[in-house]
Amino acid sequence: MFYREAGDFKTSYVDDNQTFPIKFDRYRYYAVLLIAFAIIPFVLNDYWVNAVFLPFLIYSIAAIGLNVLVGYCGQVSLGTGGFMAVGAYACYKLMTSFPDVNILFHVIISGGITALVGLLFGLPSLRIKGFYLAVATLAAQFFLVWLFNRVPWFYNYSASGQISAPERTLLGIAITGPNAPAWAMYLFCLVFVAASAIIARNLTRGAFGRKWMAIRDMDIAAEIIGVDPLKAKLSAFAVLSFFVGISGALFFSVYLGAVEVGEVFGIQKSFLVLFMVIIGGLGSIFGSFAGAAFLVLLPVFLKNVLVAGLGWPTDMAAHLEFMIVGALIITFLIAEPHGLAQLWRVTKEKLRLWPFPH
Repeated sequence: MFYREAGDFKTSYVDDNQTFPIKFDRYRYYAVLLIAFAIIPFVLNDYWVNAVFLPFLIYSIAAIGLNVLVGYCGQVSLGTGGFMAVGAYACYKLMTSFPDVNILFHVIISGGITALVGLLFGLPSLRIKGFYLAVATLAAQFFLVWLFNRVPWFYNYSASGQISAPERTLLGIAITGPNAPAWAMYLFCLVFVAASAIIARNLTRGAFGRKWMAIRDMDIAAEIIGVDPLKAKLSAFAVLSFFVGISGALFFSVYLGAVEVGEVFGIQKSFLVLFMVIIGGLGSIFGSFAGAAFLVLLPVFLKNVLVAGLGWPTDMAAHLEFMIVGALIITFLIAEPHGLAQLWRVTKEKLRLWPFPH
């Protein structure tokens, strides 16, 4: 009754192979984009932008990238925080070295630089996998953080070792810096999120996606039928690093404005993005958004309800957050490995038959 595809006929392979072949899905996503671009910017305030929307949008990009590698290609990575740091420091060097270049190009080029670094650290995946690959990417995480801490050139020889984003504008409107309006920062990040989701959706449904999933399901069989593991694995690492680099550049320049690599892009950042993918659902673009939304909204909810509303101590609310996230990860890994995305799929299946028994 609420979700039907009966009567939604396709008369060509092009119609059947489009990104959202069901009209209801297409209209639903059009409605979401319309609300996100045309309504939310006019009703949000600084608190909602800084506490909810900006971290949600930026973490969604990182979760999409990690989901491509872990969920679609089956390769494990614990170096997400380090790759975000590459994007942040690349953006900082570009902003300070080329002040006349548009901030839009700085963010995109930062993603490209991070993709090259990801290709380098993705080379071990050709020889090792599983736990050993996780350790290799973890080593990349520590190496990158150490590099940005110890080489003064990356932070322009600042005495504090901190990098700060200079003010940059787009179409005459400030995007970075203390004078940037909340709606401008939100829309700037939203454009990257929408583009990242569309690109990832089409990549995973095309030839690259089929190769990644073949490697994930059985790499030896995939190689026998003609899938090149070198190109498949390295392309997945490149896509991961590109998206994560963009998220790191946005996290530094638009969201925080100033960062210190050890505090912001440490190992906890890698685990946070990985938990988003696990809770949201492996192998699902929607799951990346769901996991990011859950882990961004959970601390905000606990802070407003338990601390501000019920008067709980802040440290107790923080400990409860860790307990909830840990319990959910265990629950999803055991009971529903495909996370919130699978629960959404099951809900849609039930809506297709409602009110009839099933």
